Amino acid sequence: MASKIPVVFFGSGPVAADSLELLLKNFEVIAVITKPKPAHHRGDFPVIDVAESNKLPLYTVSNKKELSALIATKPFRTEVAILIDFGIIVSQDVIDYFPRGIINSHFSLLPEWRGADPITFAILSGQNQTGVSLMVLVEAMDEGPLISFGIQELTGTETTPVLTEKLVLLSDALLRDSVRDYLETGKVIDQMEVSAQVPGYPKEPTYSRKLTKDDGLLDFSKPADQLEREIRAYIEWPKSRTSLAGIDVVITSSSITDDRGEIGQFTIKDKHLLIHTASGSLRVDTLTPAGKGNMTAEAFIAGYKQRLTS
Repeated sequence: MASKIPVVFFGSGPVAADSLELLLKNFEVIAVITKPKPAHHRGDFPVIDVAESNKLPLYTVSNKKELSALIATKPFRTEVAILIDFGIIVSQDVIDYFPRGIINSHFSLLPEWRGADPITFAILSGQNQTGVSLMVLVEAMDEGPLISFGIQELTGTETTPVLTEKLVLLSDALLRDSVRDYLETGKVIDQMEVSAQVPGYPKEPTYSRKLTKDDGLLDFSKPADQLEREIRAYIEWPKSRTSLAGIDVVITSSSITDDRGEIGQFTIKDKHLLIHTASGSLRVDTLTPAGKGNMTAEAFIAGYKQRLTS
C-alpha cells in the first residue's frame, strides 16, 4: 500500500471541516491553516475543532497579508497543498511556495459558477447537473487549469445542505483518486478545453456571488418555479421570508401549482395554502411563523385561521 501523500490543508468553513475529516483517511495532513476563532464567538469552530481533536499542527491567519507572512517563514516541507472553503485570497507567493501548487476543490463544473457560492447558484439556476472541479489555484478567480472533475446529477429537489453533503463526498473521492497521478505527471487541462470536449459541460464561464439577507425576501412577481428553487437554495441562509396576513413567516418547503390569482395574494384551497405568483402559484408545504417551530401549512392554517380568513 502506497504511503499517504503529505499535504497542507487550507480551509475555514463547515464544508472545510467535513472535508478535512475525510481527507485524513487518505492523506497525511502535516498542517492546517484556517481563520482564527473570533474573540466573542460561542460554540464550535469546525476546522479548529477537527484539527485539535486529531492533534494536527494548526495555524490561524486573518487575511492575505498574514498568510503571506506565515509562508515567508518557510514552515512546511511538502510538494502540494489542498484548499477547500478557505475564505481568504491567496497570493502568488503562497501558491509558489509549494512546488506543485495548491489544489482547490471547487464545488461546480468549472468554468460554470466561478466565485463564492457555486452550490446555491446551481440550485437557483434549475440546471440538471453540477459537480466538483479539482483546480490548480491561480490568483485570478477560479481560472486555474483542472486536474480532474466529477459530475453530480440533480433531481430538482435538492436543498443546499443536501447537495453540499453529496459534493463533499464527491470531492473527497476525486482527491483520493487524482492527486497522486497529478504529482507524478503534472498533467492538467484548460477549463475551456474540457468545456469544448465533454457533452453537457458548461461552454462559457458563469459567476456566483455572496448572498445577502435581502436575497431571502420572496418576490412574488417572479414565477413560482423560480421561487420554489429559492426556497430550497436559501433554506439555511438567508431563509425565504414573507408576511401572510401580517404574520411573518419563513417558508421551508414548497411545490408548484397551475392555480392563478392576484400576484402576491394567498388563497386557502382544500387545506392548502397557495401564494399566487407571476406564473402559477406556490403551494406552501411547511413554514416557520415568527417565534414558533416549523409546521405544516395545514397546521398553520388551523392555528391562525381567524387572521388568515378575516
